Amino acid sequence: MQKLTNKEEEIMHILWTLEKAFVKEIAAAITTEKPHYNTLSTIVRNLEEKGYVSHHTFGNTHQYYPLISKEAYRKPFMNTAIENYFNSSYKNMVSFFAKEEKISAEELREIIEMIEKNK
Repeated sequence: MQKLTNKEEEIMHILWTLEKAFVKEIAAAITTEKPHYNTLSTIVRNLEEKGYVSHHTFGNTHQYYPLISKEAYRKPFMNTAIENYFNSSYKNMVSFFAKEEKISAEELREIIEMIEKNK
């Protein structure tokens, strides 16, 4: 699976949320600096060429929808990030977030409960 650019990822997040959308609906959902309509349309077509989205045709317009789920996209890149930044150690990753105060003790207890339930 090919890594997407930041703008492509932003558009995929919008499509994952909306589930299907025309380019004008994607543009309306962008919260950062909005690209020109033609630029956005090109980005969406690139996503289609890469196999991330497809479309239904309605006259002269296309309604796009994701072919790849957020979870399917996230998994290989999370694994790579953990390998590259945390020496393939989930313990190092969790301790990093604890030190950065991005995860609470309560959340850690919930994670421990989930792990113990899966044993």
